[in-house]
Amino acid sequence: MASIAAIDQQAEQKKTKKKPRRVSKAHFLREYADREDGYKYEWNDGVVEKTQAMNQQQAEIYFILLAYFQKTAAAQAEGGLITETDMYTSTVQLRRPDIAFYSGAQRKLMKKGENQISVWVVEIISTNDQVNSINQKLDEYFQAGVQVVWHIFPDSKQVYVYTSPEQVTICRGKTICSAAPALGDLEIAAEELFV
Repeated sequence: MASIAAIDQQAEQKKTKKKPRRVSKAHFLREYADREDGYKYEWNDGVVEKTQAMNQQQAEIYFILLAYFQKTAAAQAEGGLITETDMYTSTVQLRRPDIAFYSGAQRKLMKKGENQISVWVVEIISTNDQVNSINQKLDEYFQAGVQVVWHIFPDSKQVYVYTSPEQVTICRGKTICSAAPALGDLEIAAEELFV
């Protein structure tokens, strides 16, 4: 049985815990869409989620993936990789994946202002990322139609390749990471990402 002091302390913690401030999508777009302050802002059902933007070490992973991507059939068909661009995964969620692939056809629709869901998304996981948020976003991506999600862990030199929230291959060293079925010809040994 908890002591009176412990119960009082728990009650006080509940009182002081702030609920996140909710903002409209219009407010989010006006205040956070073009903010350049070293952070990435996403909108999740009215809550602004602030995380570290990609740094130069993480950008190097993007450049390595881009070099491999440029050899794929999707690249020859005017597909592209982009970092931290808007992707509405639902009517109440705007995400900015660290890296996302869009086909040539999707790029044409994006140019017209039509939201497109990337079929392959990469998140580079830093020590600041919260595991619950990572897992919630993983489910969200698959619900939205993403086919493959890579979680890249630079500190441990591992890549978790998800083809569903329940199907994961952990790649390290010479183990091949594949973007199939989203990009069947994009493969790279995990160690190549961390040179």
